[in-house]
Amino acid sequence: MSLSLLTPLGHSNVAELIARRTLTAVFQPIVNFDGGTILGYEGLIRGPAGSALEAPGALFAQAAREGLSVALEHAAARTCVAAFASLGCEGKLFLNFSAEALVALGETRDRTVAWLNEHGLGVDRVVLELTEQCQIADVARFVTAVGALRESGIQFALDDYGTANASMNLWVRLQPDVVKIDRFFIDDIANDPLKFEAVRAMQHFAGASGARLVAEGIENAADLIVVRDMGIALGQGFFIGRPDARASREFAQGAREALDAGHIAVFPGATRTPVAASPSGGMAAAKMIVAAPAVPKSATNNDVLELFNRLPNLHAVAVVEHERPLALINRRSFMDRYALPYHRELFGKRPCMLFANASPVIIEKSMTVEQMAKLLASDDQRYLADGFVITDEERYVGLGTGESLVRAVTEVRIEAARYANPLTFLPGNIPISSHIARLVEHRAEFYACYVDLNHFKPFNDRYGYWQGDEVLKFAAAVLADVCDPTRDFLGHVGGDDFLVLFQSDDWLERAMRALRAVDTGALRFYADEDRAAGGIHGEDRRGNPAFFSFVTMAIGCVRVSPDTRGGLPYGSEEIASVAALAKHRAKQEASGFFVIDLDEGAAQLHLHEAPGAAMPQRASALS
Repeated sequence: MSLSLLTPLGHSNVAELIARRTLTAVFQPIVNFDGGTILGYEGLIRGPAGSALEAPGALFAQAAREGLSVALEHAAARTCVAAFASLGCEGKLFLNFSAEALVALGETRDRTVAWLNEHGLGVDRVVLELTEQCQIADVARFVTAVGALRESGIQFALDDYGTANASMNLWVRLQPDVVKIDRFFIDDIANDPLKFEAVRAMQHFAGASGARLVAEGIENAADLIVVRDMGIALGQGFFIGRPDARASREFAQGAREALDAGHIAVFPGATRTPVAASPSGGMAAAKMIVAAPAVPKSATNNDVLELFNRLPNLHAVAVVEHERPLALINRRSFMDRYALPYHRELFGKRPCMLFANASPVIIEKSMTVEQMAKLLASDDQRYLADGFVITDEERYVGLGTGESLVRAVTEVRIEAARYANPLTFLPGNIPISSHIARLVEHRAEFYACYVDLNHFKPFNDRYGYWQGDEVLKFAAAVLADVCDPTRDFLGHVGGDDFLVLFQSDDWLERAMRALRAVDTGALRFYADEDRAAGGIHGEDRRGNPAFFSFVTMAIGCVRVSPDTRGGLPYGSEEIASVAALAKHRAKQEASGFFVIDLDEGAAQLHLHEAPGAAMPQRASALS
């Protein structure tokens, strides 16, 4: 930007590139999902084509070696601004800067603003991105410089949030207008419930701070649709548009089609196991850290004894070297040994590693309950008595106890039972209702299919609940197999009742495939003599002897459209009740299948619920 900001040029490669103006700019679009318009472009720099310094990583690494990092950043910004202005682009221009380079800009603000105006680029169209290499040496000076630039009308963005130095601390200090979520959290977010929850947490803070979020690194349609449906307004990535010297006015057709997709994303975690789907199944290890001093490898047993005597509640002590944990000394076993005759005299001055467990259980503080629960099933149960070491990127931060681990896993599993069926691990009533509400809110067209197993109770009575559970798991697996995990939501209401919320265009073929698979596959759960007889003998609901044919599937479907009831939305309970009515009708059909429009089904329900009317045999789907 301001020429006065350049470091004096020498005869190095980067200095010559700057002097000869052989740097080139490319621009990657940043799209506003609401309306599918291009908000602006991120300006990126490239070295001479075909040279060793063409790639930005190599270029900036060489500049760092030559002490020209700030000079290169400013030269790159000037190149991007000049190219952007010459192309006549509309929208905002995002430019990358380190903290040091931003300070230099702020201290020459008036010249920088004047230079921008000379190129016909108003300050209101410039967004300065603070990159992840943003260690701030002088915070006060940095804040002053940012304040000066912000007074001129320039906006700020925090780049690559969630990695390196881009932390919440910096978010609070900078109070950015825009926060760009690092590509690590966006890549495969459609299939990763932890990334999804991390981004949702960023959304909450963005809402409180007033910042707009940009999802970086969008590489496929599934991730784009999830990000769109989460309510993140802006996105960037190769799937949307690659960096281009011409600053394309249109973004990729595939991204346009994904943004226009009528279906609503099934959020990741909706069909995971209870721990993963639980709202508190996040970073559990960090919550159970016990702040505890550590001893160096050079410490003696007397040093450990003094520490235990001084801190009577300390259950163990870690042995560390260069901040890395090496071993763990359990208080009880250590004190029991010291109580033996002459042990203090013999071993007091010996190295503490003598009585240490040199292979303790070590976990990262970012571990989830789901990951930590695997310890409970492991053969090594020493952590229950010794506790375990908690690290942050392999550096010692504290200890954890076996008791706290068991308590955390138990609490999460109890809570998760409200959200997932413990037999099939499919979403239960709360997430089913939540997803129906999301579909209705977004005015999506979908088919709510209530699934029930015919003759399941007689089978369960004859073969026992253990074999009955196997049939239920088989039915759940069949339904999961016919669902598109990005479009269709599968939930387990309870017992032999399931609910599928289809958005797939070929939903009917999928439903028919499930019917055929269960009707034929259920036969393998019967004994040979029962298969030969065509069914089993048992008792009906009144206790009378009866003969029952094989377990089959019944599916009652309700078409839910934005045009139903004059455009007024139905609630989750109404939709579920109509689906239950459709299921009742399906059980009476020879095909095991019945479909009805929501308006028609709701009218039938209201008719039967009128005073004096006979109620159909149905159950509330989400009771």
